[in-house]
Amino acid sequence: MEFNTQLLYAHDQALLAIMIFVIMLGMGASLTPDDFRAVIRKPRGVFIGFLSQFGLMPLIAFTLATLLNFPPAFAIALILIGSLPGGTTSNMFTYFARGSVALSISMTTASTIMALFMMPILLKIYTGGFTAQISASMQATGTEADFIIPTMNIISSLILVLVPVAMGMFIRQKWRDWAKTAEDTAGFVGILVILYLLLTAFTRHGHLFLQTPIGVYIGAIGLGLAGFFFGYWFSRLLGVYPLFQRAISLETGIQNGPVSFAIILLSFSEPVQSQMIWLAILYSTFIVITSSVITLRYRKNGKRDWDIYKNTAIHNRLFGEDYVTQYPKGFLPKRLLSDPSQGTQPSQKRF
Repeated sequence: MEFNTQLLYAHDQALLAIMIFVIMLGMGASLTPDDFRAVIRKPRGVFIGFLSQFGLMPLIAFTLATLLNFPPAFAIALILIGSLPGGTTSNMFTYFARGSVALSISMTTASTIMALFMMPILLKIYTGGFTAQISASMQATGTEADFIIPTMNIISSLILVLVPVAMGMFIRQKWRDWAKTAEDTAGFVGILVILYLLLTAFTRHGHLFLQTPIGVYIGAIGLGLAGFFFGYWFSRLLGVYPLFQRAISLETGIQNGPVSFAIILLSFSEPVQSQMIWLAILYSTFIVITSSVITLRYRKNGKRDWDIYKNTAIHNRLFGEDYVTQYPKGFLPKRLLSDPSQGTQPSQKRF
């Protein structure tokens, strides 16, 4: 699939830059130093999330791109998205899904930092064959240079998007009301800009929707769905309890789409850039839809264990950290028998 014209104009790129800044500022405004300390205090859950985020997702992306015979630029974009850290969107969906928001935020914090080291490694491992295809295509048209993944540009892009995160954390420390506003605004702005990009792409390049191979749609949608599925079952097989299964599942499937826009715009040039941006737009659009469906399902299924968790947390606040909630025989579902409280005292904690 070739792009005869540039997908994004200068004002579109400026709008994207503003969106990325606002979203990452909002992400920073949701973080506190305690979130970073929680990563150290509760390493098991974050470690499982790390394996899901940087182990499963890039492999899933590579497998989908290979099985669906993606054009090289689309394949690299899908693998790049699969190698991204999580974002604040996953924290929001985890909250509505009755998952552990604390674990979700801890995973987001850890994966954002680790992406600086992991993304270049993962892209080098998984994109070699696809970059070779682009190089061969370039040489066939008379271009002598090889196509390479601009590793240093990607690292610079990641560092650049962390600047508003640090600014957001500073705002939270100084002005909590403004931090709350920034946090609430971030997700809304992201959705608006994605809708704008889709609308303008349809208006200017409506033929792209018809020209895009069905396999590309399957890959853009399937990456998130596969992340939800494998994140859930991987954590379940490792003995993680339902409250945390939902958090890990959503954190695994929902990648930080805005960061992908920043990396692609700052690291790649045409004609590859437009193709990669197009896939990022498709992924970012469909992940909102699939996340909403999965969240509604998780919210319904998790009502019982969430009520038990909240009940025990209230008991701990009323009667002290050492209080152990006792439930009548037969009251608890089998999946919670070995973790009847999910409470706050050390003997009850699982992370």
